[in-house]
Amino acid sequence: MSTTFDLDQQRGAPRDRRRAELREFLRSRRERLTPSEVGLPEAGRRRTPGLRREEVAVLAGVGVSWYTWLEQGRDIKVSDDVLDAVARALRLDEVERTHLYRLAGLNPPQRQAAPSVPASPQMQRLLDAWAPRPGYIRDRHWNFTAVNDAARRVFGYGETDHNCLVSYFTNARYRVLHQHWEEIAPAVAAGFRADAARYPDDPEFDRIAADLAQVSAEFAELWARHDAAEHSTAVKAVEHPEAGLLVFDATLFPVPEHPGHHLILHNPRPGTDTAQRLERLLRS
Repeated sequence: MSTTFDLDQQRGAPRDRRRAELREFLRSRRERLTPSEVGLPEAGRRRTPGLRREEVAVLAGVGVSWYTWLEQGRDIKVSDDVLDAVARALRLDEVERTHLYRLAGLNPPQRQAAPSVPASPQMQRLLDAWAPRPGYIRDRHWNFTAVNDAARRVFGYGETDHNCLVSYFTNARYRVLHQHWEEIAPAVAAGFRADAARYPDDPEFDRIAADLAQVSAEFAELWARHDAAEHSTAVKAVEHPEAGLLVFDATLFPVPEHPGHHLILHNPRPGTDTAQRLERLLRS
């Protein structure tokens, strides 16, 4: 009996912490607002700062008792629509809204991907500073938005390379350089399909895939498999005509201020002489 009780306590502890966090989070967001900020009249002196619970309930269009129970962390049913209404009433930003979802025990909604935008000056400086190591930024459709000189030299990207997927299957120089092109190609196609599934209402993924299938029989065959996979890391090996074998650990980082955009940085793989070869290549 004691063992079962202890296990139940362990299972309940994370849930209790989450409810306590939810209670304190909602209270703190409510107390930072004033009635005038949300279009409500000031109603005399207040014993505590910010909005009252009943005022938040009115703004969110929910019952006062229900909102009180939510803020108290009680075990009640919540929905996406109601949480969104509470988030709007409390003027939560995107990060706070996601935090609210998690504390309430729901999966956060998918952030809307930003349209393709050029790299910010800060991100461009990061890419430039990353040299002599290759790096680039791509948008949700895998279009390049910034490529540093090292990536151009190492991977053979030229002025006609605008899309990471298209270049992989159509850039003859990149294909010759890449040591394991055929082995990795299925994962590349599967990665693009997985990203396309994130945005089912976006026809641009289908257009890119259809156009590429017209000019690359290999991509057409892989695309027809309907494989999907997600990768945040990869190993890239390039047999460069000037530098010789270069092996990189590639890591993909989301760009928070531009949902759907990713920064891909390549680091010389430990145990190889890639770093020294890279230095010589970029100095030449």
